[in-house]
Amino acid sequence: MERSRAKKIVLWVLSPIMLLAGMALIASFLLAGRLDSTATNSEDPGGFNVPRLETTQGNNEETTQAGPEDKTLKLTVPAMSRIEDDEIPSTTGGDEAKLKEYAAIHLEGTGFPWQDEANVYIAGHRLGFPNTESWLTFWDMDRVETGDEIFVTDAEGTEYTYKVFKEFTVGPSDTSVTKTKPGENILTLQTCTLPDYSQRLVIQAELTDTSEKAA
Repeated sequence: MERSRAKKIVLWVLSPIMLLAGMALIASFLLAGRLDSTATNSEDPGGFNVPRLETTQGNNEETTQAGPEDKTLKLTVPAMSRIEDDEIPSTTGGDEAKLKEYAAIHLEGTGFPWQDEANVYIAGHRLGFPNTESWLTFWDMDRVETGDEIFVTDAEGTEYTYKVFKEFTVGPSDTSVTKTKPGENILTLQTCTLPDYSQRLVIQAELTDTSEKAA
């Protein structure tokens, strides 16, 4: 009698715990399924959206001739777990193939780090596509804080150090974030907001140091 009563008490205590554990397991499967099937550049209006520049600002003769002939950059963000020495090609915001193939892209028509006045605009996926380089690359960009350092390296090995000074959100059609600031060299990182990807999360940093490649 006493043993049966104790057994009932134990079952009564464990039942809510088992129920919660089951709910958590189901939720984890649902979330995993969503991550495996969702990409932030879907056709949905809330999907990934890189600015589509109507002009080729910064893409004039002075820009294209200055710096290395190869315009590919490499990006390292210590505050982000998946961005370390990642190759960043320069292309348009509509180049979906490059957006899948690489961790991020440098937006063609914006500046380069070797310029005296530039806005080096780099965009990457928050979720991206499973089994591609884009998968979860900028997932934790919200961890980057004011004062954090970001490193960009050009094709000749020169490293440019940027310090974050601003984090903000803009609408999907706002191209003002691609503009330069007079006399300044800044870096802009962009991904989409959570949970609906309807806005752009933007981080801006200013150039603080340039380390030339050792001879």
